[in-house]
Amino acid sequence: MLARGHTLREEDVRVLLSEGMKEIWVTILDDNEVPEDEAVCAIAAEMGCGSYEVQIVAGGRANLIATEDCCVLVDEDLLRQVNCTSGLVIASLLNFSFAAAGQRIATVKSAPFAVTQSDFDGSRNMLRDRGPILQARPVKNATIAVLYCDPIAADRAKTLFEPIVRQKLERFGIRSHINLSVLETEEQVAAGIQRLMLSRPAALLIASTTAPAGPSDAVGRGMERVGCRIERFLAPVEPGNLLLMGYRNNTPVVSVPGCFRSLKPNVLDLLMPPMMARYQISTWEVACLGHGGLLN
Repeated sequence: MLARGHTLREEDVRVLLSEGMKEIWVTILDDNEVPEDEAVCAIAAEMGCGSYEVQIVAGGRANLIATEDCCVLVDEDLLRQVNCTSGLVIASLLNFSFAAAGQRIATVKSAPFAVTQSDFDGSRNMLRDRGPILQARPVKNATIAVLYCDPIAADRAKTLFEPIVRQKLERFGIRSHINLSVLETEEQVAAGIQRLMLSRPAALLIASTTAPAGPSDAVGRGMERVGCRIERFLAPVEPGNLLLMGYRNNTPVVSVPGCFRSLKPNVLDLLMPPMMARYQISTWEVACLGHGGLLN
């Protein structure tokens, strides 16, 4: 059986005749048409960058496969615009997704047999001018630091949360983390952040037993005391709406109250992949998490 879109060769004709087939339906492309496999291969080559490879599948399809553990970043606006053109469509994982090595992260699909030259040129030129649509940023060797804090007893937060922290991090291939326990005061939180930053982590998580009313509470003041720029307070995600996120130099420092009490998905699961890939998350990108932010 020949796959759809297969280009007939002399040997194919001989096989078909030997099978008793004297008549088949064929499609002859016009000069202004691009064969489906050629079209999807070219678009796949233009649409992304990073740790992936392109695999062509019969029938006008190209799959993008992660070559190592990575965070998938997607330009959602550009993806919508490309998908509004005729002849070619692209499906991808959600923005900020974690993808394991060998996992499919996107697929390019063409109309049957061929794409008009104008549609192909329109999609390709859009990608060349505004791309990439997709980045596969590796997350290997990411070090995560965790600051456990409680206003009464320094070790209480670690006792309560460490089993959950370990299991959450293991979902992203992280088997161990650097950690420190402090009292939840401005001075001790600041000192703990400074000490953990010496390990140059990809991200520093603050696991507090309290739920802050805002950046003016002890955790927020401790972050500002060591020079953290507060990027965002509150996230349109449930659970995890009391997110407090800042940056000390280029390293994210994130407090996610209540998110270490359960293994159920929360805002931390959404933000871990880009933080592990050392991608700086903006307040706008946090705001965009509201669409689909109701996690349970």
